[in-house]
Amino acid sequence: MSNISDLRRILGACKTIAVVGLSPQWHRPSFFAAKYMQAHGYRIVPINPGASEILGERCYASVTEAAQHVAIDMVDCFRKTEDIGPIADEAIAIGAKCLWQQIGVINTAAAAKAQAAGLDVVLDRCVKIEHARLYGGLGWFGVNTKVISSKRPQQLPY
Repeated sequence: MSNISDLRRILGACKTIAVVGLSPQWHRPSFFAAKYMQAHGYRIVPINPGASEILGERCYASVTEAAQHVAIDMVDCFRKTEDIGPIADEAIAIGAKCLWQQIGVINTAAAAKAQAAGLDVVLDRCVKIEHARLYGGLGWFGVNTKVISSKRPQQLPY
């Protein structure tokens, strides 16, 4: 699923996101994406058995464990493609609305299973990039620095 109206609908409806594979290290893509979404009003539920807390939220060992404490709308997967099958099963079992596979993660069998169970499925896309693209967040963290411009300078810099 990749059309704009579907992505807008998903991002508008899914306000609690379980991030599977969320790293506690600030320089990792999962941390950056989760921090961005948290700063934009989404509740982040970290799924990482090796950490106790990330971004001020309690970590859980699995999606199933997290769902016992928090109602999860979206399961955002920062895991290898071959790890997605069981995660999709958990997303279906807890009644999540969406299974989101990050850039580079394309498990079509898990996607088909989740779609058959009624979940929205997004493959090979970043939730942060899509949110920024659709909701005007490209200026967050310096993407729109105005250093590069299509406008010709009024005077030469030398």
